[in-house]
Amino acid sequence: MLLAILVSNSAGNILLERFNGIPSEERLHWKTFMVKLGADNLKGARNEELFVASQKSVYIVYTVLGGVCIYIVGKDDYDELALTEVMFVITSSIKDACGKSPSERLFLDKYGKICLCLDEIVWQGILENTEKERIKRLIGLKPPNPTEI
Repeated sequence: MLLAILVSNSAGNILLERFNGIPSEERLHWKTFMVKLGADNLKGARNEELFVASQKSVYIVYTVLGGVCIYIVGKDDYDELALTEVMFVITSSIKDACGKSPSERLFLDKYGKICLCLDEIVWQGILENTEKERIKRLIGLKPPNPTEI
């Protein structure tokens, strides 16, 4: 199961979080742990260079993409190799949504589209779609937000 997807800026402020199967009382611990992990290891990292960590029975794959840091936590079938594939799909979808590797500002400007992409990629902790063209087609089928009409 994919337990968490977290996106932060380079200062460690959380921009996006998705948790599956992690009790709410443990989420702060995980957020703090991942941001500290990134602060310790991602300084000077190349764009999209993957890092792997494990704690207890879970795996964490994380990277820098432009001005944001992306963390994915998985367990059971989602070991470091499976998480690497998930990371590739997520980073390519974010780049497609933003048109390039995002700065923090561009990420926040495209936040809605990125969330739609994540909804199509991961559903209730399970990897659902990995094909870029299919994800693009599916997010195009979403009805518009009633507040935007």
